[in-house]
Amino acid sequence: MRVPAIMKTIASARRTGIAQQIEQIGVVAVIRLRDPGKLRAVVDALADGGVRVLEVTMTVPGAIDLIRQLAPSLPQGFLLGAGTVTDADTARAVIDAGATFVVGPVFRRDVIAMCHERDVPALPGCFSPTEILDAHEAGADIVKVFPATMLGPQFIRDVRAPMPQLKLMPTGGVTLDNAGDWIRAGAVAVGVGSALVDAAAIASGQFGVIAGNARRVLASVNAARSG
Repeated sequence: MRVPAIMKTIASARRTGIAQQIEQIGVVAVIRLRDPGKLRAVVDALADGGVRVLEVTMTVPGAIDLIRQLAPSLPQGFLLGAGTVTDADTARAVIDAGATFVVGPVFRRDVIAMCHERDVPALPGCFSPTEILDAHEAGADIVKVFPATMLGPQFIRDVRAPMPQLKLMPTGGVTLDNAGDWIRAGAVAVGVGSALVDAAAIASGQFGVIAGNARRVLASVNAARSG
């Protein structure tokens, strides 16, 4: 009988603590901006609404420099991560810039290895049950289920029924109102992009809308957990 190769390593207290904080807050704000000059205002609005886990994607112009500028200025208790990371070199660069967790749209073992070498959690993107389990066994701290738009909360419930050890974070298709449905299905957190970080509100400078969206999605998650 062939024994599968497993890269999983013992997580440090720091890495475990960061992953647990993501789970405790339950919402990761996925930030994709055309105008990077508005990043600080978006971050402040999310903070005002209570969302304190932020993912700046590599699709934002100058994303690595923005992470470097933003990381030292965030209040204590905030987590700043990098998203859309697909290779180990980029993972190294964003961690050196100050990212405390790394999210990918796909599963890459070398990205997980680099994250763990630098003592930060890795959240690779996966779609099928086989891919999800492979990522978990390769050491993924949380598996991003992506694109969840194509699936639905029942998928989370069905996958975790035979594999309850999996920590899943759906991203794509998560809205302000259905976030709680994913949590009730067994997700440890949700990644929320355009539904939370509203592009039209940002373009018009209505950052209060972002704060309101943050409160609403957190209320959905907290209601699911308390119910």
